[in-house]
Amino acid sequence: MKKSLLLFLLFPVVVFSNAFWGKTGHRVTGEIAQEYLTGKAKRAIHDLLDGHSLAFVSTFADDIKADRAYSKYSAWHYVNYPLGMRYKDSNKSEHGDIMTAIEECIAQIEDENNARTDRIFYLKMLVHFVGDLHQPMHTSRADDKGGNDIQVQWFGEGSNLHRVWDKNLIESYGMTYTELASELKNVSREKRKEIQAGTIYDWVDESHDICEDLYESVEVGEKLGYRYSYDHNELLFQQLQKGGLRLAKILNDVFG
Repeated sequence: MKKSLLLFLLFPVVVFSNAFWGKTGHRVTGEIAQEYLTGKAKRAIHDLLDGHSLAFVSTFADDIKADRAYSKYSAWHYVNYPLGMRYKDSNKSEHGDIMTAIEECIAQIEDENNARTDRIFYLKMLVHFVGDLHQPMHTSRADDKGGNDIQVQWFGEGSNLHRVWDKNLIESYGMTYTELASELKNVSREKRKEIQAGTIYDWVDESHDICEDLYESVEVGEKLGYRYSYDHNELLFQQLQKGGLRLAKILNDVFG
């Protein structure tokens, strides 16, 4: 009985620690964003986070999922709408989604009348959600739970399409978050402006279009490995880079 209770209590921690770009992906986006903050944004964020980096707080929104007091934020990590549709034309969840989450976080941070603790909380959440926005399977369809029901094998181990993009690809590449961020954060001014153009509504539809391609990239039960990595690592790096640069833009606008 005690063993069963212990497993029940531990299970949510295991599930959520492996989800949402994994820790490595979120830290990559945070590390890249840190590089492109304005001086004013850096000072404000340094103050609110007591000197901690964006990479350090980037997994906060996943970590708190172990506490049921924060269960209302679970729906904020993703959005589901039909493939081929634009977000603005879709039916919205009564529980909110990643788009309403980002907007709410921005509003709460910008309100200087809010308690410091609230602004800190929503800043940490924002860092995470902008990362999630660029994991394409977080902008997918509801009927297969964002690809979680599409079972595949990854180098002979059981996995699913969502997990491949949350964790398997990036972990198989074998670089630390600092190594990956170092490779991805050197971007020309022109390229950076191109990536940062548009709004979060443009960016979610962009991820949603990529997601549609990813559904076509596998078959149920397929054995994935080196070839899938070869075909998709560039897209993985592209999305991590976009997430970091766009997070920097949002934060520069918020604290500008």
